[in-house]
Amino acid sequence: MVVFAGRGDTRRSLSLLWRATTSGTPRPGPKQALTVDAIVDAAIEVADAQGMAALSMRAVGRRLGRTGMALYTYVPGKGELVDLMYDRAHATLPESYPPTGGWRAAAVAWADDLWACYQAHPWVLQVSQVRPVLGPCEYAVVEAVTRILYETGLPARLLTRVVGTLFHFVRGAASTVAEAGQAVTDTGQTNEEFWAARSAMLPEVVPDFAERFPAIVRMGAEDTFEWDESRPYLEQQARETFEAGLSIILDGVESAVTRQESGGAAGREAAAPPARRRGRRAR
Repeated sequence: MVVFAGRGDTRRSLSLLWRATTSGTPRPGPKQALTVDAIVDAAIEVADAQGMAALSMRAVGRRLGRTGMALYTYVPGKGELVDLMYDRAHATLPESYPPTGGWRAAAVAWADDLWACYQAHPWVLQVSQVRPVLGPCEYAVVEAVTRILYETGLPARLLTRVVGTLFHFVRGAASTVAEAGQAVTDTGQTNEEFWAARSAMLPEVVPDFAERFPAIVRMGAEDTFEWDESRPYLEQQARETFEAGLSIILDGVESAVTRQESGGAAGREAAAPPARRRGRRAR
């Protein structure tokens, strides 16, 4: 199930998203019985417990002890509510990371925090990034990683792609855990039971499996992965994949930094006046 943000009224959605920084003097009149924040919090609780498929204005109203119609005074509709929920889910993430350990340590901390956010609110992964919410919390997450990566000195065009790569990677790795949990709920069968039943039958139905897929068999035989039975297999494997993949991506960023620094030095050397270049060789 893919949910696209920005399906509500644009002006009303953005006004609600940014109300904390754009609201003026409170309007006179009796104190409102509900608030937008309370509605968004209740909606997140519904999605956390039952998934996005269960989200409706009526379900949120029930959680608040109200009718669904009572919510429309505060939030125009479900489209705007999804935008608010998505943005609020990112509100607990730090807005900045200390550079004391270098940009790489900060990038790992940012990715770890984002991973944890997705584990706490797996429904967030169903909201497509094709059309971002453009809310303050979402922008704060992007701002944090952008500040970290600017420390590398890489050009903005490349940094933009690195930021996108990191977001896609963390979301993809976290999706494995989210979908593993959903599979158990939807099918009533644990992931371990699924794999045990099918892997045991493969040699019977595909007796030449090793000859057809030798690289896969070799990799499985050489893999040193040790399953901790106190944790679900797929969750543990997804976390190891996340850590290994993140390390490889950041290795690539470091390589790009090294190439740029080497290229910059070579470029400065080539641009130096001939007399200066000869002088350096003479020394």
